[in-house]
Amino acid sequence: MFILDDLLFRPFVGIVDALHSIALDEMYDVEAIEDELKENQLLYELGERSESEYRRRKEELEAELETAREVHERLSSGRVEVKR
Repeated sequence: MFILDDLLFRPFVGIVDALHSIALDEMYDVEAIEDELKENQLLYELGERSESEYRRRKEELEAELETAREVHERLSSGRVEVKR
């Protein structure tokens, strides 16, 4: 029975784990968030964004960036948890 479980279940778990990692990588794209921070700065410098809007968006993006870096750190160390 254990051999059958290993043959049928383990490949499925491996595929799900790979898909989970890819999804997290897409959801928490550090480079994309950094690009948004640069764009926010540029729009402010060009006068197309008010200072209050600039600061609000900057805070949001910095929080997202911190979360994204933490997720990528966990992905690289293998400490990703799936919570229900």
